[in-house]
Amino acid sequence: MSVFDTKNPSPRLLSFITALVISTVNALLSLTLQPHWYMPFIVFGLTFIITYWLYHYTMQRFIYRKIKLIYKFIYQTKATKKEEFFYENILPRKSLEEVSHDVQRWADQKKDEIDMLRANEQFRKEFLMNLAHELRTPIFNVQGYVDTLLGGALEDENVNRKFLGNASKSIDRLVRLVDDLDEISKLESGRIPIIQEHFVIQDLVKDVYEELSLQAKERNIILEIKKGTERPLEVYADKPKIKQVLINLVENALKYGNEHGIISAGCYEMDDRHAYVEISDNGPGIAEEHLVRIFERFYRADRSRSRSIGGTGLGLAIVKHIVEAHGQTVNVRSTPGVGSSFGFTLEKGKE
Repeated sequence: MSVFDTKNPSPRLLSFITALVISTVNALLSLTLQPHWYMPFIVFGLTFIITYWLYHYTMQRFIYRKIKLIYKFIYQTKATKKEEFFYENILPRKSLEEVSHDVQRWADQKKDEIDMLRANEQFRKEFLMNLAHELRTPIFNVQGYVDTLLGGALEDENVNRKFLGNASKSIDRLVRLVDDLDEISKLESGRIPIIQEHFVIQDLVKDVYEELSLQAKERNIILEIKKGTERPLEVYADKPKIKQVLINLVENALKYGNEHGIISAGCYEMDDRHAYVEISDNGPGIAEEHLVRIFERFYRADRSRSRSIGGTGLGLAIVKHIVEAHGQTVNVRSTPGVGSSFGFTLEKGKE
């Protein structure tokens, strides 16, 4: 492949080719004008040196200024006089290939940033839409009951207490929603400190089971620790927050699980540093397309059933934030008709 076929010739190569062509032409012209045999060589040499130096210097200056503008545009910074002298006279100047690589890398970075901004914008729109929907239902309920009471039902002893009780339930739902949103925002901003301590995870699971035993009894659901994982396993974590994680997971299983079902907790040693806790049920399960978004705020796999059961739609989002605040991970496995398993890792306690 000849030098003329090169797609990205360097300034040095361009200067050499230009000087060679001009020097050859001048040498041939001098041969026709001067009969002496040595004159074309002198003309060729002088023309080549002058042309090469002048063309190379001019091109380098031109390209350097363009590259400087490109880097100013990319990094949006202004160098001091000392920095400009250092960059111009001490640091080796980058080749066009290096500049092209930097520009491509900058373009890829900007594209990734734009994609992330678009995804965040879509998430923001969905979040505001879901939040408005979650707020609308209890607010309209309260408004309806209050308007009915003010319209005359307040004097009717057959309905006034019932309507006030229903309004109170809707207000309680609003309070829970605001509290959950406040907790998530605090977790995200790091305003809630993680205070770790050593405790046995099975003991905490039993405490949660005890608190939720009435709900389980109402639906005839058995709460158990999976066989083979009863041996005390000590972990190092924020006990109240992990208790909240377990409560949210078990409550979800109680709400969406089948009556006469089973909820089991498994506690496993993963390695020398980590333990794994899993809450499983034999309920209806979750379709695969919902699993990737199940920990998002207000996301519901079955919206109609979820709202009829109640809840704020933030339970799993809180679980995710608490676990990640510990520097650990949370995951879900589910098969429709078989059941679901929500698991998370924790740091093991020192034995």
